[in-house]
Amino acid sequence: MSYLVLARKYRPKNFSEMVGQSHVVQALGNALTTQRLHHAYLFTGTRGVGKTTISRILAKSLNCLGTDGQGGITATPCGVCQACTDIDSGRFVDYTELDAASNRGVDEIAQLLEQAVYKPVVGRFKVFMIDEVHMLTNTAFNAMLKTLEEPPEYLKFVLATTDPQKVPATVLSRCLQFNLRPMAPETVLEHLGKVLAVENVPSEPQALRLLARAARGSMRDALSLTDQAIAFGSGELLESSVRLMLGSVDRSYVFRLLDALARGDGKTVVETSEALRLHGLSAASTLEEMTTVLQRMAVLQAVPEMMAQEAAGAGDSDADPEATETARLAQTMPADETQLLYSLCLHGRGELGLAPDEYAALTMVLLRLLAFKPQGAQTASMGSAAEPLKKPQPETARQAPARSPPSVASSPTSPFVPAPAAFSQPVPAMRLPESTSPQQEGAPGTMNTRPPAAVSAPVESVSAPAALAPERLPPQPAAKAADSMTPVVVVQTALGNEWSEIVGQLVTAEAINALARELALQSELCAREGNTWTLRVERQSLNQPAACEKLQVALQALLNAEPAVQVLIEVGPVADTPARRNLAAQQERQRQAEELIQNDPFVQDMVRNWGGKVVPGSIKPVPRPAAAAMAKPI
Repeated sequence: MSYLVLARKYRPKNFSEMVGQSHVVQALGNALTTQRLHHAYLFTGTRGVGKTTISRILAKSLNCLGTDGQGGITATPCGVCQACTDIDSGRFVDYTELDAASNRGVDEIAQLLEQAVYKPVVGRFKVFMIDEVHMLTNTAFNAMLKTLEEPPEYLKFVLATTDPQKVPATVLSRCLQFNLRPMAPETVLEHLGKVLAVENVPSEPQALRLLARAARGSMRDALSLTDQAIAFGSGELLESSVRLMLGSVDRSYVFRLLDALARGDGKTVVETSEALRLHGLSAASTLEEMTTVLQRMAVLQAVPEMMAQEAAGAGDSDADPEATETARLAQTMPADETQLLYSLCLHGRGELGLAPDEYAALTMVLLRLLAFKPQGAQTASMGSAAEPLKKPQPETARQAPARSPPSVASSPTSPFVPAPAAFSQPVPAMRLPESTSPQQEGAPGTMNTRPPAAVSAPVESVSAPAALAPERLPPQPAAKAADSMTPVVVVQTALGNEWSEIVGQLVTAEAINALARELALQSELCAREGNTWTLRVERQSLNQPAACEKLQVALQALLNAEPAVQVLIEVGPVADTPARRNLAAQQERQRQAEELIQNDPFVQDMVRNWGGKVVPGSIKPVPRPAAAAMAKPI
């Protein structure tokens, strides 16, 4: 006797045996019981969820004769009468199944519709089942429209498709549509357990979980994979053999990677990636398993009650042993990092085919989280960039004067504007080290290092209560457009004046460019001990060794100091950077330009007497040459 595969052997014979489609079974059962029958049904859903099976059960319900041969339309076909057995075996003359994938033309549909004019031969109803109906041509759809709308009373249409979007609306409007859902892994797992119990096949719970997840909502795929796993495991289902057959990654690797990423341990991440390479495990499968675990972690973080429930059920023998480890990681990793890593893993699967080596691409995807950790989540493994040094705040940033001091001047060679008066006190002129004392002005090969001279245009201050003056302002986006007019407050310090003038000289002389220039503009001078300069930036992406080295060389060339200049970079909030001063100066020029236009007598006359108006955003100040040099793109 030939072997019958599990997917065919355990195909449901009635509605009570259907798994995971209770909403369809309930609707059809009630319709059959009350005999409120539609003439056309459309079943949609992914492969292996029961579209053809429900069609056959419906055909049996319409044509069942009962065990005594006197039965009628019923929601519970007997399964033993001639009609039921013939439909199960595929030889019932009044039940016709048409595969539209291979019979998609108008001629095939016309040949089918020719049979519609004849009454049933042995049954109560003729049933035309058209599978993959979306594959029919437009002319074939048009040919069946009239018969589909008003078929004879003895004819029922059953259409099935995996892609209902391709079915014309004229066909959809003539059918009663049911959407069969993909089955949850828990539903598939339960059904597989029952089937294997009947088949007397020993199995491990974790092996069945792997098969249920690999089925991706399709019961037919789950049973087919089970058949394959039984043959692969010589009559038994073990986790190791099933995992080897599926090529799936052991989740111990996944948990090890997630734990290392939560701790910021880049060494363990790289070592685990190399272990995956040595064992020949799929990089795509690794990212897929990680997204599954991260999705569960995100749910546990959003609903802490579920975490307690899983912890309570951890002692159950049938419980998922991976649930405890998932709950632990959900408590270890912050929620924002979970969301970030989930997005990186999800999009990283598309990058595997672009890289010459998929394991190198996997390593880069995993290390990307360490490079883009949320602010404040950096760990000790990231070095000095992960733990910003805490320097004492300048006295001028802590205290605000009770009276408004005189305006502080800006350098004619630098467009930077000093801090508002309400947040700072006058700072004495900056002097360079002895080794860089000013040389005679105008001498060839020298730079002008004179202190800034006073200018008459004061900066509009942003008032704040003196008692509430913050020690350090929150970070402001340095790349924000100058015309947004969002007030930018610069907490002026003596070191800030010194650093702004030096950066201005470096940029004007084009001694630095690209990322090194951006690093200088976006950094704040926190401390200077001899020739050791400590700079702070608020974005980790600016802390690049190459840019730091170029800036260090430029400073050495400018200052010509002994011993050599050394630049240290730390990551943290900044308040007084050349870029902030530049942005404040641009905002002040914008404000003055708008005020000049608004107070112009001609403009006022045009607005008042001729209905004119100033278009918002159309007023642009003419940039000064120095400002243009400092603001040129990288």
